[in-house]
Amino acid sequence: MGSNINARGKVLVSKETFAIIKARKPHPEAFANIIDSKEITVIIDEAKSSEVESIEIEAGWKLFTFDMVLPFNLVGFLARVAEALAKKGVSIFVISSYSTDHILVKEKDLKKAKEALEGLGFVVEEE
Repeated sequence: MGSNINARGKVLVSKETFAIIKARKPHPEAFANIIDSKEITVIIDEAKSSEVESIEIEAGWKLFTFDMVLPFNLVGFLARVAEALAKKGVSIFVISSYSTDHILVKEKDLKKAKEALEGLGFVVEEE
């Protein structure tokens, strides 16, 4: 990666806990609805997960948002993040938006994930 994009970069950790749901239809209050040719995935505050027509559900995820604009020509950003988390044994679920990236990490791995990201130079703050 060319420039040190993560130097003093901020990562915000959600106060909410999220569920990742294989659903029958999108939900209007979801953090994200991902619709592809095979399935619908709904990522929603766990407190609202009972409102979703679910097929399967994975609960207990914390959302980490990279509070910075990541340019489209940035190479290797998520690879470095994923590698640091993998070294700590932390599995991630990745979502990219137009301007930035988000990762979901199991709540039980919250401390290890924060340590890994801080080790890369990020400032990790809980909302």
